[in-house]
Amino acid sequence: MPSAILHEYGHAWMATFLGDPTPRLQGRLTLNPLAHIDWFGTVLLPIIFLTLGGGFFFAYAKPVQFNPFNLKNARWGDALVSVAGPGMNILLALIFAGLYHFIGAGSTLATFFGVVVIANIMLALFNLIPIPPLDGSHILKAFLPARFYPHIAVWEKYGLWVLLLVIFWGGGRYLAPVIEWVASILL
Repeated sequence: MPSAILHEYGHAWMATFLGDPTPRLQGRLTLNPLAHIDWFGTVLLPIIFLTLGGGFFFAYAKPVQFNPFNLKNARWGDALVSVAGPGMNILLALIFAGLYHFIGAGSTLATFFGVVVIANIMLALFNLIPIPPLDGSHILKAFLPARFYPHIAVWEKYGLWVLLLVIFWGGGRYLAPVIEWVASILL
């Protein structure tokens, strides 16, 4: 949960840095976890998954709202705000990988740091998938020519349903090798 909160804080910070006061006005430019908790996605959903058991777990924090028309750069602003969340997770993975190596493998604390590294890699890579409403879809949109925008609008309309299908039908098995590869580099 702290990684998801810092992920959302990254979005809020970047939107504010790029000129949009919306996250600050909504109280989201803070590290206070209560400002980022979505009572369903951060509290209830994890309880449901833990109760059901199994190897599947999913949770999320409340997404940061921002107005792309307030951003300094209309074309790239949305992509920069979007990349800030996964960027925060990558930064956290690097910091905790450094702590893992500083402590030395084998201790309980090093094992904890390793889990934090893997969790942040997973959160960053998952959010970079270009399926709406994930951050990757906003990043991809910045690179596409305007003639694709009508297709993107359709994709955004149905993206959440596609994402749910990917999540519940084992899409993680395609992401797992990439997560393991990145973790093997850092750890």
